This record gives sequence, structure tokens and C-alpha cells, in this order.
Amino acid sequence: MRVGVFTPLLSQLSLTAVLKKLKSLHIETVELGTGNYPGDAHCQLSLLDDSAALAEFQKVLADHGASISALSCHGNALHPDRARAQQAAEVSRKTVLLAEKLGIPVVVDFSGCPGDSPNAKAPNWVTCPWPPDYLDVLDWQWNEVVTPYWTQHGKFAADHGVKIAIEMHPGFVVYSPETMLQLRSITGPSVGCNLDPSHLFWQGIDPIAAIRVLGDAIFYVHAKDTQLYSANLARTGVLDTKPYTDERNRGWIFRTCGYGHGTEWWTEFISTLRMFGYDYVLSIEHEDSLLAPEEGLTKAATFLNSIVIREQPAAAWWI
Repeated sequence: MRVGVFTPLLSQLSLTAVLKKLKSLHIETVELGTGNYPGDAHCQLSLLDDSAALAEFQKVLADHGASISALSCHGNALHPDRARAQQAAEVSRKTVLLAEKLGIPVVVDFSGCPGDSPNAKAPNWVTCPWPPDYLDVLDWQWNEVVTPYWTQHGKFAADHGVKIAIEMHPGFVVYSPETMLQLRSITGPSVGCNLDPSHLFWQGIDPIAAIRVLGDAIFYVHAKDTQLYSANLARTGVLDTKPYTDERNRGWIFRTCGYGHGTEWWTEFISTLRMFGYDYVLSIEHEDSLLAPEEGLTKAATFLNSIVIREQPAAAWWI
């Protein structure tokens, strides 16, 4: 297992500058956004049709001894605004094609979230079963929107030898291990999850226990932490809609690795991932509003590198 970085936090820098900075932190693998919510600061989909630009892009990576762990196109291809949905779906489709061309095994995406009917204008995330209108909405979403799109897109990814890792993110139809496995039962093995523990913590889901539930459905891992504030949770609950920058009053906020949970927790998390067959990349995603990007990245890289090095499995004496 090795530590990588999801690069939008360094979007103000060129790819060359990013790779130089990360090498100083002993990181040589990157996750690059290709559009939708992450943007495309370091990897444009125009590379698909520009062989010279693609060759130069690959040369930059090779010159710095760097690899790409995943391409990311987190979007909402199920959005009730058809233009927005089509744009997100096209970015996702082209990202799969670029991943195939570059030999990258994983594309990270969101499941998306439809509205409540064909006439909706905004997504509608259902969070409770009553009044019964909500279950009617949920049935319509999965049967009429989620299943047709993801059946087709999952097959498209499989046909091109790429796996799609869905980030379980509240606000979208896949936000928990259960909803992740529900989607996987529809799409088959080409669709699995991007396990980001930060989104599970505040829902009351133990990410280590979730590894045991998800098993071989884990295709990718984001390294991001969450800190819960019990003094505020009694008032806000976990469904807290205040801005992330209102740290004093929120029930929880995202933190850099090690600031929400310590070494013992992360060591067990990494060990359990290995136990269930995941030995790929821990991709640092910095969204800590209390730490500047460079500070948060440096602290996360130092913290995780020390654990990953310490946790490398030793050769068995009987081999």
C-alpha cells in the first residue's frame, strides 16, 4: 500500500510543480480530476484527441517518476436538469476512455441523485421512510433513473477494462455500504466503492466495520478524517447544513488525517483494508477548513507515510 494525493487542493500549481512538491513529501502517485466537481486543472479530457499533448503529459509524469492512481470525475449524471446530467455523464464517459488509454484501472465518481419526478428541477435526497411520499420518490429514483443509467454505464466501463469507484457521499443515492451494494447488485463487478472514511464517521458508520461489509467491492480509498463535536451535536444532529467554515457551531467538520482520529485508529483501518484484499493507494483529499492546503497536505502525508511504512507486512519465516 502507498500514499497518494488527490490534486485539486493544488490546482493553482502546474502539474510539474505538483509532482515536484509531492516528491519532497515522498509521494509519487496522484489522483487527477478530469472535470465535473473536481475540475480538470491537471488532466484535460482533450488529451483523448491530441496525441502530441498526451505524449507530453505522459513525459511529464515519467520525468518525475510519477504514476496516476485514478482519474476522478465526481459529478451528478442523474441530475433532473437534463443539460447538467448530460454534461456530467459525458465527462464520466470520456474519463473512462482516457483511463483506458492511459492504463489507469480506476475512475472515481459519484452515484448522482435524481429529483423527485420527471418534472423536478433539483436533486432530492431521501433520508427517511415517512411520510410515505418519500418511499414513492425513492422507488421512482432507483427504478426509473438510477438503474437505467448505471446498468448502461457500468457495462461501458467493463467493456473498456475500467472499474468505477463510487464515493459514498450523502446527498446522492449511494451514501452508505448498503446503498453501495444495492447499486453493485444492479451493475455487476465493474462498479464498486471509493471508501472515504470521513463521510461515514458523521453518519455513525464505523469505517473499519464497513470494510468487512464491502469486502472486494472496495476499489479505491480516500484518506480524509472527520472530527465530531459532541457539544454541538446535541443541538445540530448529524444532518448539519451550516457552511463547513462555521466550525464553531457545526456538529462535525472534515479534518486532515490524524486530527479526527489518531494513529491507533488509522493503523487498524489500514490493516483491515489489507486483510480484505485492498493493497493499493490511500489518496489524501484535503478539505480541512482549519488548516491551509499545504499545511494539511504535509501533515497528512507525514502521518500516513509513517503508518504505512510501519504497517508493511513482513515476510513470513516459513517462506
